[in-house]
Amino acid sequence: MITIQARLNAQLAQPQLADDGGIRHFIGVEGLSRRQLESIIDKAMGYFDEDGRLINTDELSGKTVMNLFFENSTRTRTTFEAAQKRLGANVLNLDIARSSTNKGETLRDTLWNLEAMSADMFVVRHSASGAAHYMATEVTPNVAIINAGDGWHAHPTQAMLDMLTIYREADKPFDELSVAIVGDIKHSRVARSDISALQTLGVKDIRVIAPKTLLPKGIERYGVLVFDDIDKGVADADVIIGLRIQNERIGSPLLPSTSEYFKMYGITEARVALAKPNALVMHPGPMNRGIEIASSVADGSQSVILKQVNNGIAVRMAVMAMAMAGQRQAGYFKPYN
Repeated sequence: MITIQARLNAQLAQPQLADDGGIRHFIGVEGLSRRQLESIIDKAMGYFDEDGRLINTDELSGKTVMNLFFENSTRTRTTFEAAQKRLGANVLNLDIARSSTNKGETLRDTLWNLEAMSADMFVVRHSASGAAHYMATEVTPNVAIINAGDGWHAHPTQAMLDMLTIYREADKPFDELSVAIVGDIKHSRVARSDISALQTLGVKDIRVIAPKTLLPKGIERYGVLVFDDIDKGVADADVIIGLRIQNERIGSPLLPSTSEYFKMYGITEARVALAKPNALVMHPGPMNRGIEIASSVADGSQSVILKQVNNGIAVRMAVMAMAMAGQRQAGYFKPYN
């Protein structure tokens, strides 16, 4: 008998998967199996040489990848572009501020025009939750869609680079880890994607730590432990992931002040000392030092924040290469490019 959850997972997995189970779009980690997430990690690991340096390949040689960032980004856009060039792709960055969408053209027409320019892949960041899914199902299904962050919904490549970092740096398998996520859980697409990926990979002890104003209502139903006391939340954790506090929330009813937040929820040396002795400290960036995390922790020996950036290139290489192969399997390969 097919359960409601099984049907939901099947819906979430589409339209991401080709008939053979490979990825042809990468919209979210929800609905993907443990083996599918592990295949992304395995693929990403293959982009490091024996000295741990990133390699170049020709897997996207002759393919045209367009970066469509409808929201500001530095780290994500730059690492995607670095990944595309390492794969040998032709890379085009759309200047959204000067694009026709600001002249009244619909998103659908903009995408159709870009598709007509022989685009093979769109890497999309958009403020609207579900934008990437809409593109893959309703507008350009024959162009591989990679979600670089949509609204509060998902940031799947960030989640997978976090998983790769944990895989490479932690001293135990996912099934044995305790992971604490600290910050604005309510508005964080990173938190949503990280929680889903961690659960799929077998992590049983996932803790979310935030003031009650920054916790989604009913989050306990998603199988996480909820804390509003950071000292209790990070105790004996193997991994601590800090989240960015958006500046617009400072001084609002949600957050009275930066100093108060740092006092109550900042990741400090004293709080890291409550976790396991070799606990990893992570942050998706950009960091607000002295608000979310102390500089001594961000730059300390347990921080793997810069390693996350490097791992992000490998994961994005993996996802794009797999999506292009999946598009080919699904019959959308453009041999004339």
